[in-house]
Amino acid sequence: MSPSPLGAPTPDPGDRVTFLLAHADDNMVLAQRLGEWISKAPELEEDIALGNIALDHLGVARALYTHAGEVEGLGRTEDDLAMRRSERDFMSALLVEQPNGDFAHTMVRALFFDAYQVELWADLADSVDPTLAGIAARALKEARYHLRHSSAWVVRLGDGTGESHRRAQDAVGALWRYTAELFEGDADSYRSGWQKRIVEVLDEADLIIPDDPYQRSGGRRGFHSEHLGHLLAEMQWMQRSYPGLEW
Repeated sequence: MSPSPLGAPTPDPGDRVTFLLAHADDNMVLAQRLGEWISKAPELEEDIALGNIALDHLGVARALYTHAGEVEGLGRTEDDLAMRRSERDFMSALLVEQPNGDFAHTMVRALFFDAYQVELWADLADSVDPTLAGIAARALKEARYHLRHSSAWVVRLGDGTGESHRRAQDAVGALWRYTAELFEGDADSYRSGWQKRIVEVLDEADLIIPDDPYQRSGGRRGFHSEHLGHLLAEMQWMQRSYPGLEW
């Protein structure tokens, strides 16, 4: 998904809505994934940290869904956009929908996505859309914290015991194939900054980038892995079971 629709002087409303929904979906899906760790993290402090990071992503998703509804002008609310769209309607990147796996897997996924969002929000904080610029400026502060958190854990795991190193390296190998999708289109401008950050962390953690050139894609176009359907079924069941439900 390209940053250009919201950087252009006269952006097309349809492109703007698509752009906003894609990034809202990223944060909504990742918030749901991280919420699965609550009461299951390896230590109490991390249990609280992951819950708070999930809430950060949820807050960004809510703001973007609300703004997308306003731009669209069809009266759809954040609940409509988050809870009443199907799997094919979601435009989240494949990376964020991948299962948590073990703790190393979750931290490597977070590292890859956090480094991307730091680049994204730094760019969009200067958007010609003032609402988006405000959302991005706030999200950038949170993303920088998220990146410090995930980077520290990846280094700790990669440079730790033989078992923690093996698990971290397995996670890098499994998740690397989902990273290129983040930089499709004009978003390729974020790639060099992202790669610099990732290489620095993985070098410190004594972890190796896979040689396999294969990359998965399709999430931005609504073509997802089997994992998103299961996630949405759990996330959306109440709103779909009780149409018109209000909190």
